Amino acid sequence: MCVAAVAWDAHPDWLLVVAGNRDEFHARPAAPLAHRPDGIIAGTDLTGGGTWLGVTEGGRFALVTNYRVPEGSQPGRPSRGKLVTDLLEGALPDTLTDAMAQMNPFNLILADTGEASFLTNHPQVEARPLSPGIHGLSNGGFDVPWPKTLQVGEAITEWLDRGSAEVEPLLGALRNETPAPSPHRPELGPELGPEPRFAPVFIRDAIYGTRCSTVITVDREGRGSIVERSFDADGTRTGDVRIDFVWAM
Repeated sequence: MCVAAVAWDAHPDWLLVVAGNRDEFHARPAAPLAHRPDGIIAGTDLTGGGTWLGVTEGGRFALVTNYRVPEGSQPGRPSRGKLVTDLLEGALPDTLTDAMAQMNPFNLILADTGEASFLTNHPQVEARPLSPGIHGLSNGGFDVPWPKTLQVGEAITEWLDRGSAEVEPLLGALRNETPAPSPHRPELGPELGPEPRFAPVFIRDAIYGTRCSTVITVDREGRGSIVERSFDADGTRTGDVRIDFVWAM
């Protein structure tokens, strides 16, 4: 039930601002944000080896979320986390079309050397340019943002208007446990929002909940930072990692 908002080319001072939460089973092992051997700056899913979000010094950024469908994820399909690492390593989306078609449904935002795009494989594989602005990403349709997604997008808007580079307000917004008002109706599927227990931006649950919050900022000079804040199954903050990087503009 991940949630994120991405401000792409939406402010005179900032090329990219990202704020998002990774929600996952607490029993699924993961390594925190780090410089990986493959040159990617990201956390690592230790089960699949891929990642949910990351950047590179070469000017790339990628973020994936699962797209919920009534039948759920099917086992044995290619890894969506591996798709993120492939794209961050420089693979072109059109070379991965066959693999994407075999994956469980996903939404993905990719930025590469000054251009950004949205990718999905539901209901079919599609890639289209990402327009300048603030975009929400959740586990439903990209064009039908959930209320919790709108909350994160509003937090980025307020942060940009405030004019400060301090990311703590964004991390604080990602810690919001107040459920967003949701028009969710089970008979309509996931498009209008998740069930009530997954309605908050931050999900506190002993089995499945928010594992980490991440904020990425890249200014117009290419100076960037990625900050990850981790949480345990009780929702207790367990650590922060910050890595600075530079994109050649």
